[in-house]
Amino acid sequence: MKFEIPDGVRRILQTLNGAGFEAYLVGGCVRDLLRGMEPHDWDICTSALPEETEACFAWQRIIETGLKHGTVTVLEGGEPYEITTYRTEGPYSDSRRPDFVQFVPDLEQDLARRDFTMNAIAMDLQGDLRDPFGGADDIKAGLIRCVGEPNRRFQEDGLRVMRALRFAAVFGYDIEEQTAQAVHENRTMLDRVAAERINAELRRLLAGKNVGDVLRQYPDVFCQFWPQLGSLVTLEQNNPWHCWGGWEHTTHAVEAAPADATLRLAMLLHDIGKPTCKSTDEQGIDHFDGHPAVSAQLADQMLRALKFDNKTRERVVLLVERHDAQLPPRSQVIRRWLGRLGPEAFFQLLEVKQADNMGQDPEKVQDRLAELDEIGAKAEQILAEGQCLTLKDLAVDGRDVIAAGVEPGPEVGRVLDGLLERVLSGKLANKRGILLNLIRSK
Repeated sequence: MKFEIPDGVRRILQTLNGAGFEAYLVGGCVRDLLRGMEPHDWDICTSALPEETEACFAWQRIIETGLKHGTVTVLEGGEPYEITTYRTEGPYSDSRRPDFVQFVPDLEQDLARRDFTMNAIAMDLQGDLRDPFGGADDIKAGLIRCVGEPNRRFQEDGLRVMRALRFAAVFGYDIEEQTAQAVHENRTMLDRVAAERINAELRRLLAGKNVGDVLRQYPDVFCQFWPQLGSLVTLEQNNPWHCWGGWEHTTHAVEAAPADATLRLAMLLHDIGKPTCKSTDEQGIDHFDGHPAVSAQLADQMLRALKFDNKTRERVVLLVERHDAQLPPRSQVIRRWLGRLGPEAFFQLLEVKQADNMGQDPEKVQDRLAELDEIGAKAEQILAEGQCLTLKDLAVDGRDVIAAGVEPGPEVGRVLDGLLERVLSGKLANKRGILLNLIRSK
């Protein structure tokens, strides 16, 4: 099989080989090549010790930031490439990094320290593989399998629990049985992982094509870092609109949303407040009055706990808070919502409402889905026509109001707000002459 290797990578491998050292592509880049995907990073491992690697590239710029762990970064053609000496690792006292590394002359020892078999494959310049743990076969079979003993791998670095789920969601792979069991058993290792690291994996996981299968199979893992999800996992919804319990509804809604981390976070958290808002009437029907506001409050806390950036957190909280809002397909209502939220958030809200409906009884939501399509089309038309949505869109401003005889101060704002309200409702055209005449007549 022929693989396209960048010229810079090829020159590095040739230089090391020419100096008498072994050198291989390794890890994610080899995995991606075998999957027929273009690698994002090109990692190289070698039998050369760090100082020997530096000597091989003495004429080039070298970055020594990873030297302690055997990594030399070489700038080749302006691109940075990491070259790491074969190594084994000591214990992981902090469940993230090894306490020490030991350089070894044998490639297989280096591959044995890696997380999953698909990431423990090396490839030489000719495209020949060194694959002692059967990673290539696991890629063909669509399997995620730990290298060696799964419990040991996860206890070395608890983030590997999330990495296994992320690979399953993004690649659409199954997690091999013993590895899957170890994921469940070692989920508490996430308690020792920095929130930012979980955050980064969760974002990528949620955008995966098989996110639904992962949510269904591993709710306990998500509850480990967000225990607020626990009551949603067990929530029953005896309601005519719902044919699934809380977690299955949530999973369907996440699947139905576009593969965007913000939208899928909103769907994952949109009903998190339902368990505390649940009531059951005399007919045995469950109701969840007020759950959007409670869900938004909890979502804010949960996103803060995982150190999400303010922009993402605020947008997710907004979408969760408004996900159940009444939005009839009338132009004046759509104009108000567009002005209030802005076009981007407005169309995201439509996506959220659509995904929420697609997680309900399919026989009951068709009219709602058609209505959302109608709302989206009308909103696009309103924007295309440049219709007035906010005060800045009005054909007059504060200076015009003052020039028309209104005293400077709060009354100017009240006049402008009144004009905007009449324009949004369709009672008044946004024409400068019409608006000025109205102001002067007061």
